[in-house]
Amino acid sequence: MNHILIVEDEEHLANGLKLNLEAEGFVVEVEENGQVALNRLTAASSEFDVVLLDVMLPGLDGFEVVRHLREARQFVPVMLLTARAHTDDILRGFEAGADDYLPKPFDLSILLARLSGLLRRRMWLRESGDADGEDEFDEFHFADKRIDFCRQVLYWDGGEQPLTLMEATLLRYLVRHAGSTVSRKALLEKVWGVREDTDTRTVDNFVARLRRYIEAEAARPRHLLTVRGVGYRFVAELDTQG
Repeated sequence: MNHILIVEDEEHLANGLKLNLEAEGFVVEVEENGQVALNRLTAASSEFDVVLLDVMLPGLDGFEVVRHLREARQFVPVMLLTARAHTDDILRGFEAGADDYLPKPFDLSILLARLSGLLRRRMWLRESGDADGEDEFDEFHFADKRIDFCRQVLYWDGGEQPLTLMEATLLRYLVRHAGSTVSRKALLEKVWGVREDTDTRTVDNFVARLRRYIEAEAARPRHLLTVRGVGYRFVAELDTQG
């Protein structure tokens, strides 16, 4: 059974979520304090599969919790639950290292669908093969780099960069479609599982972050290219002529 940590300081909301998720078969624990939750999540014994993290927490807010988690190299999937649904706040959450967000108030059915999406992506990265029956890979090599999708780590000579679930999922999707232009709309649907009208800056923000990891010069990308007005194209092998 999947183990979920809810970090929410509104007791009635936390208890309601806990009861509903337990009825769906999840093992659920609740913390109301960001610092306490951070301590639990960074402990060596932490075995949570997903964190549902409120943004507006007393003391250490949700943005800070997820940022400290990633700095501590703890990459459990995090979904932000936030009444601050402005695009800038959403992008701030993604920049901190969150994997998904859900604006309050929300329907339980929507939460369950987004939660299932996070768990499915996590499983997708850890098992070969997927629902489409396409051949998959656990590792990918290009230039002087190696991506280990199971471990969610990008390696290069003398260094490594852990990846969040969303970063690894996005990068794997682009690698799977190497050489082809992938639209922002397709990325939102296939990677985030979002079909409603969502600001495409979410995609651009993640791509900018991936470029800092994989490009020699992020401002002059050679592997992760922008196709103006459409989306992005991943190129593994560089043209060394000219």
